[in-house]
Amino acid sequence: MNHWNPFPYDNSAFAYAGGSLQMAWDQLHAGDRVPYPEARMIMQVIERHPNAAPRAFDGDLNLLAARLQDAWRAFHAGEFQSAVELGSLCGAFGYAVSNKTCGIYASYLETDEKRRAGIFLEAVNRGETAMAILPEDPNSFYFHAFNLGRYSQSVSVMNALRQGIGGTIHESLSRTLELEPDHAEAHTAFGLYHAEIVNKVGRMIGSMTYGASADRAIEHFDRAIELTPESPIAHIEYGNGLYLLFGDKRLDEVTDLYVKASEMQPRDAMEKLDVESALTELE
Repeated sequence: MNHWNPFPYDNSAFAYAGGSLQMAWDQLHAGDRVPYPEARMIMQVIERHPNAAPRAFDGDLNLLAARLQDAWRAFHAGEFQSAVELGSLCGAFGYAVSNKTCGIYASYLETDEKRRAGIFLEAVNRGETAMAILPEDPNSFYFHAFNLGRYSQSVSVMNALRQGIGGTIHESLSRTLELEPDHAEAHTAFGLYHAEIVNKVGRMIGSMTYGASADRAIEHFDRAIELTPESPIAHIEYGNGLYLLFGDKRLDEVTDLYVKASEMQPRDAMEKLDVESALTELE
């Protein structure tokens, strides 16, 4: 694993030591609905999916839960390389934190285009494994779609559509929402999916070929903000989606969404990167 770039901001407010992680969990994970890692929850999953049990912990589920908590602490603090390394120790249970970390790090902090694409694809491949091992976990599918979508943006959406990637993203996002209808980040991603396709191929072809529409995009964006009104990324991507769909015609709304995002108080390193991104766009 190549050395990753460090988180460039003060992260002292994002160090969720000890029990503070569990206390803040519902807010930190309102968007992705990842359950708090506890031995009891892990046991329930293993009973349904025995292949998910990592050998490294020799059945010590309390230790596995503790390592998962540490991986998520590292993610929230912006210690992204450590988050992936810790997540990799936890087998299938660590795929969610590893894949979310890869997507966020590569989107914001990786400056080398080739390495960025490689990080996205690493997470996509891990997501495919997660979908097979943990088929009832909505985030097996969501983080697969999330990283595949970011990879598509990095190589151009049109090239991705020609390769059939759009259909794969649609399938994974659809399965995410079947398993967890209140998955706000999946609604945001689905909104952007519709908006990008309409922008690239037009409303008629987008509707006939991909089932994409401006109305569906806005429905998903609205639902994401309804579920997570304090999420910077829900507002940022809504603004991006509106601009893709309507351009300067709705620029005032786009700007308003970015302003709202920029004024939010970040709760972890990911949201700090989101807020800083909004501020940069407003300059």
